[in-house]
Order: sequence, then structure tokens, then C-alpha cells
Amino acid sequence: MLYDAVIIGGGLAGLVNALQLGRAGLAVLLVEKKQYPFHRVCGEYISNETLPFLNSLGIDPFALGASDINRLQVTAPDGKSVLKMPLDLGGFGISRYLFDHFLYEKASEAGVTFITGKSAEDVTFGDDTFSVQLSDSSTVQAPLVIGAFGKRSRMDKQLDREFIGKRSPYIGVKYHVRTRFPKDLIALHNFRDGYCGVCAIENDTYNLCYLTTRDNLKKYGSIEEMEENTLYRNPYMQALRNDMEALYPRPEVINEVSFAPKKAVEEHILMSGDTAGLITPLCGNGMAMAIHSAKLLSGLIIQHRREGRSRQWLETQYTRHWRRTFARRLWMGRHIQQLFGNEGVTSMAIRLISSVRPAARFVLSQTHGKPF
Repeated sequence: MLYDAVIIGGGLAGLVNALQLGRAGLAVLLVEKKQYPFHRVCGEYISNETLPFLNSLGIDPFALGASDINRLQVTAPDGKSVLKMPLDLGGFGISRYLFDHFLYEKASEAGVTFITGKSAEDVTFGDDTFSVQLSDSSTVQAPLVIGAFGKRSRMDKQLDREFIGKRSPYIGVKYHVRTRFPKDLIALHNFRDGYCGVCAIENDTYNLCYLTTRDNLKKYGSIEEMEENTLYRNPYMQALRNDMEALYPRPEVINEVSFAPKKAVEEHILMSGDTAGLITPLCGNGMAMAIHSAKLLSGLIIQHRREGRSRQWLETQYTRHWRRTFARRLWMGRHIQQLFGNEGVTSMAIRLISSVRPAARFVLSQTHGKPF
């Protein structure tokens, strides 16, 4: 069957693109290798910059039970240096398990076709049409393909994207827990060679998600030993561990998390969300950027269709919009990350930023966007 667009990947970017395009009357197919609902490695905090757009789609995160977050805390590995400040724009916490499934249902209601439990194995382009081969050997076709397959995928290798040949030292680990913790606070607790975010999500549960290095894991041999010798050396994390209950037996883990620059368009495939560029978790806005990138891309696709614009116009406009909207945030994220994870440098950076409040507000402003 020939669709108007095939979307590879059913995370936030893929789902929001699907919902927008489906509501605009396009025949959309979304391919997701897992079955909804499912967990993802993610900090599960979304900046309130997304609320005007989400509300325009008829989506109220707080009606789904999302937490209302308006304060930030950052601690050094030894717990002695602490930054506390309000979040001017604020945000909300909501699990991907809940939110992605909700968007999946909304997109289905909008007429989007889903193929779940199968993956895209190969994408070829010719005669102005894409052919996408799936893992069951079937093939689907469309004039447009959106790449929304996340941080790192087999498709990145198939496309031989520039960043994929460079090994990344980072791994991400996520838990859902029950604990006593302020629901209006997002905390970033640093430890040797890593940092851990903690925030409330829905149903009196909390997200605990951290980034560290592959070498850290290799040194200690297991996640449990690594956490004992690094993560829980931070006194704030130690106190949290003594008063929390993990809600599933094993954490979600992702390897080779790369923050290297990426292209918004590769071989005519339109990349959206983390597939087009990943901001460091330290800056806490990956979910907001995924939603915003999908708004930009789907809006341009609808204009491209309605006005009969060329493929070149679409690709050029999207690349320009992406760079203008996100390039500086990604650049700032990569540089800010260099201040954290090293015990001495992190403590010094927190003390400096805490003592110069305009500096703290500037750093936050550079990692957040404006409401859209």
C-alpha cells in the first residue's frame, strides 16, 4: 500500500508527527518495534514551553496525573555544594509508559495506521518514492519518510550516519520508584562520572534516571556494584535509597548514548526528535524538543502538500527551522555537560553558579525554549 508518509519510530516525535498529519487528512503509517505501552530510558520531565501546543491538540498532561514541577536542586558528588532555585517556566513529570500510550491512542483515533512489534530493516529511495522493508519481509511505500527512531538505531547504521562510527562512552539507566520526595522539585544529583535526575511523575511514583560511563560499569562489573560505589556516594542519593521502593525488578538500560551533532535530513529522510539531535539529559529538555521538532516538521509537511511545494523546499525549510530553533540549545548542552561528572569541577561550578544568580538564570534560559 502507498501511504502519504511512513514514520519509523513511535516515541514522542513519531507520535506527535503522526497525530498532526493524521488530523490533517494524510494517510500515515507508523512503524514501532515494540508494543504499546512500554517503558523507555528517559528523565520524564517536560518543560512547560510545550503546554500551548499540547493544549491546542486537546491534551492536558495534568488531567493525566502529571506532576507540577517548579523548583530545581543540583548537588555536587560530596553533597556539600548545593544549588537551589525556582524554575521560572517550570515543567511537569509524566512517564513515557503513560504519555506515549495516550498519544498512540489519540493518533489511532485520527486514522493513523500502526504496525507494532516489527522494525524497519531497510529504506531505499527512487523515482521520488521510498520503499521501507519491514522485519517480516513486507514492504510499504510513501513519498515521505520521517525518521523518529530515537537516540541510536539499526537505521542509523543502515544510513551510515556520521556519528554512528564514533563510539559513545555513555549509558543511561532508569527506575520508577516510590519514595518521599517533594512533588514540585526536580533534582540533579552528581556523582563520579555521572549525574542522576529525580522527579515526580503520575500516581505518586517517581522517575530516577542517570547517565554515566561504560567504563564505570566495566570497572565494577554490575549495575548494582557501580551504583553502590558511585551513585550512592552522594549523600542525597544515599538518603533517597534508604527510603525508596523500586517498582520493577530490573532497570531500563540504554547503551552508546551519543550527543554528537546530527543532520536533520539524511538521504531525503526527515529526522525528528532525538534522531535529529540529542540534548544532554543534564539540560532536561529532550522531550520538549522532540515535541517541538514534530510540530515544526508536521506543519511544514502539511504546507508542502497543500501548496504543492517541492521536496527540496521541504528539506531546506526544515533544516533551517531545526537549526534556528535547536542548534544553540544542543551546543550549550554539550558544553554545560563538561562542568559535571568530575567531582572537583562540579563542586566548583555549583558554588560559582549559586553565588551569581544571573549566571544560573542564564544557563537555564539557554537550555529551555520559549512557549510554542
